[in-house]
Amino acid sequence: MERRLSAILAADMVGHSRLMEADEIGVLKRQKVLRSELIDPAFTEFRGRIVKEMGDGVLVEFPSVVQAVQCAVVIQRAMVDRGASHLPDQRIQYRIGINLGDIVIENDDIFGDGVNIAARLEQLAEPGGVCISGTAYDHLKSTVDVGYEALGDVQVKKSEQQSVLIVSSPTLIRQVTFWERQNHGQHHQYDQLLWY
Repeated sequence: MERRLSAILAADMVGHSRLMEADEIGVLKRQKVLRSELIDPAFTEFRGRIVKEMGDGVLVEFPSVVQAVQCAVVIQRAMVDRGASHLPDQRIQYRIGINLGDIVIENDDIFGDGVNIAARLEQLAEPGGVCISGTAYDHLKSTVDVGYEALGDVQVKKSEQQSVLIVSSPTLIRQVTFWERQNHGQHHQYDQLLWY
């Protein structure tokens, strides 16, 4: 087994089951077009390696957190235009989580806290949004121009203390500060960061 520091992107379709129940064939066709025309080419452009596909979700490894975040923003911004012709409840949207962390590689698969945190961050992202760890953000400071606005607290599952940023729409990022509460879950302080 090999270990390395990598940027991990976890993405999942919002409301997949609901969309499939309403129009299974249409959703599968649209998802296939999105993957072939937008998502997979963006992964390739930013040097992402698709590690695992899980139905409506995907796990991708990037050599750089800057490339991972740039890729996610390109995808989410393009998804707004692609969804404009559909009613809001019929739009395909993704949540994306990105973490920079230590991973274990075995037989082309990846494991470890770096992957688990990316998956948790994906769950925190809003539909059409991107959530990144504070560790990832530390490497983006010179490439992302943002401002802050406090948004409040949220309780989530287990993770070590760290800062997290959420891109909650194609033009919005929020910063979250995690702190551990022994056996009582975790609280997050949110700050909004706006793209200029």
